[in-house]
Amino acid sequence: MDTSTSALPPVHPSFREALRFWLRLGLISFGGPTGQIAIMHEELVERRRWIGEERFLHALNYCMLLPGPEAQQLATYIGWLLHGTWGGIAAGALFVLPAAILLWALAFVYAAFGDVPALSAVFYGLKPAVTAIVAFAVIRIGKRALRTPAMWTLAAMAFVAIFVFHAPFPAIILAAGLLGLAGGRWWPKAFPEAGGHGGKADSVLSDGGEIAGEAPSAGRAVRILAVCLALWFAPLFLVGAWLGWEHSLWKEGVFFSKAALVTFGGAYAVLPYVAQQAVERFGWLSPTQMLDGLGLAETTPGPLILVVEFVGFLGGWNHPGNLSPLVAGTLGALVSVWTTFVPCFLWIFLGAPYIERLRGQKALSQTLSAITAAVVGVVLNLAVWFGWHVFLPQSAAPDWYAIAIALGAFAGMYLWDWGIFSVVGASAALGILYKLP
Repeated sequence: MDTSTSALPPVHPSFREALRFWLRLGLISFGGPTGQIAIMHEELVERRRWIGEERFLHALNYCMLLPGPEAQQLATYIGWLLHGTWGGIAAGALFVLPAAILLWALAFVYAAFGDVPALSAVFYGLKPAVTAIVAFAVIRIGKRALRTPAMWTLAAMAFVAIFVFHAPFPAIILAAGLLGLAGGRWWPKAFPEAGGHGGKADSVLSDGGEIAGEAPSAGRAVRILAVCLALWFAPLFLVGAWLGWEHSLWKEGVFFSKAALVTFGGAYAVLPYVAQQAVERFGWLSPTQMLDGLGLAETTPGPLILVVEFVGFLGGWNHPGNLSPLVAGTLGALVSVWTTFVPCFLWIFLGAPYIERLRGQKALSQTLSAITAAVVGVVLNLAVWFGWHVFLPQSAAPDWYAIAIALGAFAGMYLWDWGIFSVVGASAALGILYKLP
């Protein structure tokens, strides 16, 4: 494997450099949360070395305990570490914004015209590339996290729990954390501290590096709460005062604000609740439209929970009131995205300074190390799930073209250090060449 990139000395990125990276990440962040985390790990830890392995995993494990999309919150956390509050805002917003604009356009095309073959061709090429990226992440993270037989066992148990028994993701993380806490106390050699993950000590944000984020204080916490809560609810109440408290847009804002508080375990854990309420209780869209929206969210960049934007758009489009369908749909999309993602910034800006202070505590480090081992099993599950659906679509004959794209992408990243941005772009082009006349 080519290590020429790793041989270069790390340089702290300027705010403009970081902005460019977060924008590019927002454009290619396919593969759901674990795929997106895999991309960030490869780019930020391995290639650019903006953050050390231990610090990356420490932030990741905290984000996995929060409601909301963990990948977007991880980007916000790292942006905050690099450039303070504005860095966190830029990272978190750009992680979502390109996908939100694209999904708005797709929702409009869907509502007005139906399916578009060119987009299907692009997504066809992207799916095997994402499968390769996730498989590559299993190897990269596994080499550092699975350093004892106990850690290998934890990863295997997590994989079996989620793949065979369909155990809830939060339950897997909780169980791994409890095992890490107990094992670190009674069997410390089998449950090493997270600091031994082998991250590069010369990363910009290495294990002991200084951060740009602010130190915790009571005054800062009060300010963060006041600003974030005002930003969260002020636009919502303006919509209600303007259009009325029975309008679909007001109800969407209230509903998605509630959903933002219970999205533990990722989008898959909360989507059944969202679908049931949106379809059966509020009647914002039909069951078929809900399934189509989930398919669009699965095959576009950004967090899977962005399917709420499709729901919000269709809710406004189908129930516009005195507005035009396009205006009502656009406002519905904005309301759903705003009330879903603004809370994510609150959790990070409020909690991250305290989480940084906890780094280095032995018991916590061993607990997080066990959680990381379990995450390897969860990521492996996603790789297998992707491969199954991409390479054997609908239990038909193997899709050899998709298999070839995935193998080529994996070989390029593993043997020749191809960048993920290049892999994604080339795979999309191959999908267009294969599917379009």
